[in-house]
Amino acid sequence: MGRQWLQKKRGINAEKRAKMTSKLAREIMVAAKMGAPDPAFNPRLALAVEAARKQSVSNDVIARAIKKGSGQLGETVNFDLVTFEGMSPQSVPVIIECLTDNRNRTAPDMRMLFKDAKFGTKVMFFFDHVGIIEAVHEEEGLDLETAALEAGADDVEPLEEPPKEGVGARFYCAPASLDAVTTALGKAGWTVDLSEMGYRPKEKAAITPEQRAAHEDFLERIDDHDDCHRIYTA
Repeated sequence: MGRQWLQKKRGINAEKRAKMTSKLAREIMVAAKMGAPDPAFNPRLALAVEAARKQSVSNDVIARAIKKGSGQLGETVNFDLVTFEGMSPQSVPVIIECLTDNRNRTAPDMRMLFKDAKFGTKVMFFFDHVGIIEAVHEEEGLDLETAALEAGADDVEPLEEPPKEGVGARFYCAPASLDAVTTALGKAGWTVDLSEMGYRPKEKAAITPEQRAAHEDFLERIDDHDDCHRIYTA
């Protein structure tokens, strides 16, 4: 889901970093357009800015993205969220969300990236549409189930790569409860790194280590596309 399948690949070369910066700036622009241009009054923008800072995006780039998205530069920002479905060459369900200003460019590009796979195969029924919150807490040994229950989340799992100190968890909730659960976790001392609607696989695909490596290479090629926003996979 999201970029979780990429967490183990921490090394980012200059080209990938430039693309990452572009995608983060795009998310900031969309968040600024949808709400207030001040992160203090726009939770989505606050998370987008924090994500950009964690990737060492400069303050100048962040400020310009906010101004552009909110119309302060006299430019119109029009990005559509387009969703594509399909099966990877390893027959694993994949959902791709793209932020694009040109659907006629993005769709053929995605089809080409699926040339050895099954583009357009309906796979939504393999997933649940949920609210996803990733957060960390500085206190060691917290019971995640209790934290989820108290915050109103439906389920929780530890992060694949926990923080060096404290605990990290991914909470799941009903889409309508996303803001309430996010707020509750913040009040309970959790630092929220991600809060969004997304897709959670109902079951994990059973594939060999070799197939998994090939599947991740396939996803990485898609993720390299400028318009690719998020990828969810089983």
